[in-house]
Amino acid sequence: MSSNTSPERSHTSLPLAPPRQEHPSFVAVRAKGSLPSPAPLTAAAVRRLALDAGADDAAVVSLDHPDLSEEKPYILRALPEARSLIALVVRTHADNIRSPQRSVANLEFHRAGHEVDHIAQKIAVALAAHGHRTINPAMAFPMEMDSFPGRSWIVSHKRVAVAAQLGRMGLHRSVIHPRFGSFILLGTVVTAADIQGHAEPLTFNPCVSCKLCVAACPVGAIETNGAFHFSACYDHNYREFMTGFTDFVEDVVESKNRQDFRDRVPLSEAMSTWQSLAYQPNYKAAYCIAVCPAGEDILGGFIDRKAQHVRDVVRPLTDRMENIYVVAGSDAETHVKKRFPHKRVRVVRSSLRPTTAQGFFGAIPHTFQRGPAKGWKATFHFDLTGEDAVQATVHIDNGFLKVEAGLVGEADVRVRTTGRLWIDIVTKRRGPVLAVLTGRLVVQGDRSLLTKFSACFPR
Repeated sequence: MSSNTSPERSHTSLPLAPPRQEHPSFVAVRAKGSLPSPAPLTAAAVRRLALDAGADDAAVVSLDHPDLSEEKPYILRALPEARSLIALVVRTHADNIRSPQRSVANLEFHRAGHEVDHIAQKIAVALAAHGHRTINPAMAFPMEMDSFPGRSWIVSHKRVAVAAQLGRMGLHRSVIHPRFGSFILLGTVVTAADIQGHAEPLTFNPCVSCKLCVAACPVGAIETNGAFHFSACYDHNYREFMTGFTDFVEDVVESKNRQDFRDRVPLSEAMSTWQSLAYQPNYKAAYCIAVCPAGEDILGGFIDRKAQHVRDVVRPLTDRMENIYVVAGSDAETHVKKRFPHKRVRVVRSSLRPTTAQGFFGAIPHTFQRGPAKGWKATFHFDLTGEDAVQATVHIDNGFLKVEAGLVGEADVRVRTTGRLWIDIVTKRRGPVLAVLTGRLVVQGDRSLLTKFSACFPR
């Protein structure tokens, strides 16, 4: 291709002419006069707008609310002028969510999710028409996957709903609405409008402390003392939403032939992967929501017929024959084999896979397994250098974990290497023995404690 016809030269050789002031569009806009200032908004008026758009409940909260400090930088990245948030609630149909046939429950989740996005978009357009810049991040997907496996969502709808007084976080880590209970999906509209007024405070927690979510969770992610095993829930319930697809692709790549692939991936799982791509992915459980009796519209049947609620709602889910996806050596694997021996354990790779040293130390509170950590204690110093430099202190004490930035106190084990090599070792791309022999990994102290450390974070 000659230089005078190359795309680069052709593009840059055409100077942009200033707009012609006599252009009909300019004339028409000037004839309308200056744009009026956006009309002020009140929380009551915005709530009415949301209800008219189809929401079952809504409330307004300022972006400056102290409980939203962690959310603020991500929201401002999406809309730099953001000042207020409109929290939305849409009801789901309880009987669908409670069905042991998960296709029924998932259809309801997707239906309500689409409704949330549609309502949020209607509100955003209405506010924009009155001169207020407004966006509506997705109820769930799509997300900013270039940030995965870190934070890929723009706004935590749960945090916004709680800050807006629309509910409280239950033991199962979902928002419980005082009237609709756990049978809701949430959305958020972000706007540059400075909305006046706020919702009345919610003075009680709608959770009734029945602990049925603890009993129903197939992977033991919820504990009666309030502890929550994030990775257990993530690896099983969200398998088709996150890295289950990459596992499927890796199984395809690694399979020697057709039969080897069939041995790795049962036909039902292959078809489930196809269905998730064609018709949206499915939650594997969400039983904690299904069995929850909280909420004024839901609670009556439970109060009058507790035994029937257990028989008709809880047991069909706990007795269900199904695959439970767990990481080998995890607390979830132990829980399933002990609590639900009739369910089929399927060992998978962890969904929380670190790609950076900083990401590793940020994620270990979520991947920590208390079982392998019981009966011993140690303090670890990690001094990782290079482009992915991190200094961190990890304390493990009889099943409990604490992570601190920097090298704090006296350590039983001191690890020094580059951030990149540490991630390669953690993800098993490289072996630690050769790294030690070549001096690229320096370990001081009791090395056997590193083996115990590794068992607390199975992958």
